[in-house]
Formats: sequence, structure tokens, C-alpha cells
Amino acid sequence: MNDLAVRSLTGVAMIAAALGAAFLGGNMFALGVAAIATLMFFEWTRLVRGWGPAWYASGFVYALLPALALLWIRERDDHGLYLLLWTFLVTWSTDIGAYFAGRTFGRTKLAPTISPNKTVEGLLGGIVAAAVIGGAWVQFTGLGQALLVLAPFFAIAAQCGDLFESWMKRRAGVKDSGDWLPGHGGILDRIDGLVPVAVLTALAQLAGLT
Repeated sequence: MNDLAVRSLTGVAMIAAALGAAFLGGNMFALGVAAIATLMFFEWTRLVRGWGPAWYASGFVYALLPALALLWIRERDDHGLYLLLWTFLVTWSTDIGAYFAGRTFGRTKLAPTISPNKTVEGLLGGIVAAAVIGGAWVQFTGLGQALLVLAPFFAIAAQCGDLFESWMKRRAGVKDSGDWLPGHGGILDRIDGLVPVAVLTALAQLAGLT
């Protein structure tokens, strides 16, 4: 089985698990989020070994904030499930759109010293995908219209989260944050884009924009 097939099957399994937990909500969703946050922190501590105590402490915050944000989004009100799914859709469509646009049209390097495979064209593809998919979900569910404007900016935030984790791996001298997920690497390799999007979505909800 080639790498794309393995990557796709693992991705489908992760999406199914995330959607199942999201629909269940309550304790099941909280346990799932807690488990992911724990693995995030574990991988973080492996990456920053020898970098100093401040990096260890920041890893706790890095794992905790998006976990709290996801729980807040899901459980705050009756629209929580729709908004949580919007958060997932924006993150996933950014990642998928960037991947395929980069492979098809990618010419201009986005950040060659951090992540040589990422391109400006891929970034634009991710932004367009997030705007279209996120916008369609807003129209379908009746979420706040401000999310139509926020989706492309959150797509940029997702890519920034991806680049930050790539920088950490480059500094640590590793290819992946872990080896839990066939074709993907570790949890941080898959959650890096969701971290800023989850936090920003929770802030938008607090501001009454959703």
C-alpha cells in the first residue's frame, strides 16, 4: 500500500473518531480531548528535551488551551456541536486543500528554512478550501455570519500552527513528533493546525460572533 493510501486511511479513521466523539459530547468527548491533550504534552516534552524548563512549562499551556477551548465550544450552548464541527471543517479543509493545491500547483516556497515542502500556492489552496467548506457549513447550520469572514483568517492561523510545529521538529532534528499514526507521524503532526483554530474559535464564541 502506497504512502498516500496509508495516509488517507489513517486520516479517515481519525476523522471518524473525532466526529463520533463530537456527536456524543459530554464525558466521552471530554475523555477523548483529555487523552489527546496528554499525548500532545508527552510528544512536546520529547521534542524540547534539553531546551530548558520554560519549554516544558509552555508545553502544558500548549496542550491545555486548545483542550479547554474545544470543551467550551462543544458544551457552551445548543449550537456547540455545529460550531465544533465548523472548527474541525476549517482545520481539515485547510490541511487537505493545502496538500493537494501544493502538489498540483506548488512552485513558490512558503518557508523553505522551516518546511521546504510547503508552498504559497498550497497556502492559498488551503485558504480557499476553508472559506468554501467553512462558509457552506455556516449557511447550512445558521451559525454567525462573521464566521464567513473569519474562516480564511483561521486557515492562515492553522498554517501558522503547522509551521510552528515544523520549526520545533527541525530544531529537535526529527521528522515526526511521534509514530502513533501510520502515514502521519504523531499527534502533534495532526493537531498543530487545530490548536490555534480551536482557541480562536472559542474567543470568537466568547465575543458573540458565532
